Amino acid sequence: MQSAFSGIELGKRSLFAHSRALQTVGHNLSNAGAEGYSRQRVELNATDPIYRPQLNRAETPGQIGQGVDIARVERVRDMLLERRIVTTTGDEAYWGTRDRYALMLEQIYNEPTENSVRTLMDRFWDGWQELSLYPEHGAARQAVLQRGRAVVDGVRLRYNSLDQIRNMLEDEIGAAVTQANTLIRDISDLNREITNVKAVGDNPNDLLDRRDLLTGRLAEIIEIRIDDRDPDEFSIYSGGYHIVQGRIGRTFSIESDRQNEGFSRVTWSHSGETLEFTGSKLGALLEMRDLDLRTEIRELDTMTINVVDLVNEIHRDGYGINGKSGNNFFVEYPAILNAQGNYDRDLDGTFDASYIFRITGEHELSLQAQIGLAGTMRLSADQTIHPGGILEVSYRPTDTVADVIARINQSGADVLARLNRRGQLEIKATATTGGDPDFVLRHVEDDGQFLTGYAGLLAAAGSEGAFDWAAPDAFTALRGETATTRGAEYSVAPLLHPSGWMEVNPAIVREPASIAASFATAGRPGEVGDGRAALAIAGIRNRTVGIGRSEMLDDYFADSVARAGLRGQEAETTLNTYERILKDLGDMRESISGVSIDEELAQMLKFQHGYQAAARFVANVDEMLDTIINRMAV
Repeated sequence: MQSAFSGIELGKRSLFAHSRALQTVGHNLSNAGAEGYSRQRVELNATDPIYRPQLNRAETPGQIGQGVDIARVERVRDMLLERRIVTTTGDEAYWGTRDRYALMLEQIYNEPTENSVRTLMDRFWDGWQELSLYPEHGAARQAVLQRGRAVVDGVRLRYNSLDQIRNMLEDEIGAAVTQANTLIRDISDLNREITNVKAVGDNPNDLLDRRDLLTGRLAEIIEIRIDDRDPDEFSIYSGGYHIVQGRIGRTFSIESDRQNEGFSRVTWSHSGETLEFTGSKLGALLEMRDLDLRTEIRELDTMTINVVDLVNEIHRDGYGINGKSGNNFFVEYPAILNAQGNYDRDLDGTFDASYIFRITGEHELSLQAQIGLAGTMRLSADQTIHPGGILEVSYRPTDTVADVIARINQSGADVLARLNRRGQLEIKATATTGGDPDFVLRHVEDDGQFLTGYAGLLAAAGSEGAFDWAAPDAFTALRGETATTRGAEYSVAPLLHPSGWMEVNPAIVREPASIAASFATAGRPGEVGDGRAALAIAGIRNRTVGIGRSEMLDDYFADSVARAGLRGQEAETTLNTYERILKDLGDMRESISGVSIDEELAQMLKFQHGYQAAARFVANVDEMLDTIINRMAV
């Protein structure tokens, strides 16, 4: 039977429901400017009526309503849209990071300007050209000296600028990992609180908003995928691994990597396993540091070491106005002090490797001559592409020397071949594709006679006569000197990043008259007025020199500038695209989850009137009860 006091209970429910709804509106208005906040709505449901269909039901027509109840307080959120925003946020962060550092690289190249490396290099060649015309003038030698020092300063400045950006990337990687670890811990802590709140039947809306906000920030740092299908276990994946699984959060560590010049690598804190990130901010930072900046520095090192080698090759054979010869114009520091190139790689006190940059055959060859030989050379190459890090280059009897050299240079091996000014075959190491160190020959082998008897470079054919760096005294595989032959020559690998260490020979600086301009004639030292050596050095600018994969110096500079420009253009264009997409998605989310002041004020008026009506209803019921209790006669 319905109680006479049921009206008071019905009105009380209405008062509580509208009061809670007004409180929710106030909460929305208070957080209208809060980042990541989703507007909340009170869902009101009619209370279960009296007289449910059961045997003890009173014989009265219809069901009697009992007012209103608060079913739940829900946040307005489109989770499918949120997942798309998380993915797009990572893409936008990736290209934003690349765009920022690509702009720094463009500013370093600074082409074309008066102080660019290309301009300084052109002036350097012009100085040698002028010296070839006036080989007896001291002023021409001073111009060569000063322009040579300007080239050194320009190359060093570019290297130091690139190295500074790479160190900036290293610092930012450490900061990003620290920030990601903090977010992972905070998200796992929130998962614990959210689970506890849900266990008692409540909706932790504000905690869910906070978790979504932190998840979005985490998506800016690392590429993630969200799995919230299980309401009791919110999970986040990155690269196929769990980083958050309910209350469990797995963090990262930073460790020094000897194989990457001591720069850091990101590992799992619990296992030490190295992680690879390909997206978001951290992926862009690692890519810029280990790919883009490393490539730029290696290209600069390759240009530097080859220019130094080519200039010195001619300068050593030339004579200064003071009659001195055999001097290098540039000097660089060797990677090791051992004259045979022996090195202790595992630091156990015993030589276990050979660091050799260039090996030169003893025989004079002609580019147009057919070799009349058949065989296969085996050269070191990228291990990720070629099994065992060995690439095979075959040659046929109808090939010319030029054909074989071109085939080596275009094969993708970690070596380059050329004929020096004496016509001797040179095999030089490049910036390796398989890890440090750069400019170290790793493997040179020939099962035929091209590198052995024909070029006079290796002492024997096959694997027994192969040059391999993984042992000390590897130079013994080269063709040795005899009473009638000079034998193959070699030079020790340079110190890491020669572009940061090259300089003009101090002996040349002290005595500019030693700058070579002439060549010997008929066994006699060069004569005053002979400018052939200076002309030969000036001609390096227009010769096919095989620096890296570029044929000439102009090709190298053009490739460098184009690479920097295209990298920046790609980053800027793609970033603008993702910024527009993210803005559209953000506007869509704001229209769904954002707090509208006008809408909230309308809701406030509605609930205010509802509260007033409920209060009036309670007052009327109270008046009726007062009449029944106090005014009706017994």
